[in-house]
Amino acid sequence: MNETLKVIDQRRSNRIFSDQPVDQNVKDQIFHAAFRAPTAGNMMLYSIIEAEDQQIKQRLAETCDDQPFIAKAPFVLVFLADYQRWWDYYHLCGAPGRAAELNRLQRQPQVGDFMLACCDALVSAQNAVIAAESLGVQSCYIGDILENYEIHRQIFDLPKYAVPITMLCFGYPKRSSDSYPRVSRFEPEYIASKNRYHRLDENELNSMFAPFEEKMKRKALPANGALNFGQHNYLRKFIAEFSFEMSRSVGEMIKSWQSE
Repeated sequence: MNETLKVIDQRRSNRIFSDQPVDQNVKDQIFHAAFRAPTAGNMMLYSIIEAEDQQIKQRLAETCDDQPFIAKAPFVLVFLADYQRWWDYYHLCGAPGRAAELNRLQRQPQVGDFMLACCDALVSAQNAVIAAESLGVQSCYIGDILENYEIHRQIFDLPKYAVPITMLCFGYPKRSSDSYPRVSRFEPEYIASKNRYHRLDENELNSMFAPFEEKMKRKALPANGALNFGQHNYLRKFIAEFSFEMSRSVGEMIKSWQSE
């Protein structure tokens, strides 16, 4: 296993950071890696905002499902799906007017552009994560930035075609990574297939989740009333309050993006 693969294999989320700041040279290297990520048509359909102001970080800790560690993270980046920059440039270049002269069908950025920009933003974020890990800086993804779109739009003064897709908290670990248990992953045969989608049957699903069911059996039943791992995950995550808010918020993002 080469050094790159070792970094990927050993990487794990960390929410407990030391007080050591991430200096600008290290930040610059993380940004550089993010900017070198693959991107659709070399358009870089994303923007990155560093949440440096402590008041902003504190507010994000509240709006992102009340997670205090966000406010303590030394380095916080918000990744936006961003078509605003290109849309403004098209207008600066007179592109819509020229298209009209050529009798070409016109449109505004639509949901396909939204999805493409989301992909760009997430690929860039993962490059940043791996680069940081290689420099001894650990990280944690915050999917909850998808919640409370209206608040985040106001905090960051976001235009119509720029929306928050993910957030990353970075910092040096307070304890050695070896002190954290390695999180397991599903076996490859349940995730990867060839040529067509493989929908798992009942036996395969039972086999896939057997390690999680066994782990749950070794503990007391969870307080949420679940009798197995599937019920526990459903009650704890899928129908949790934050999941309803996330769906509402993303719906508002898309509605705003598609509005005339």
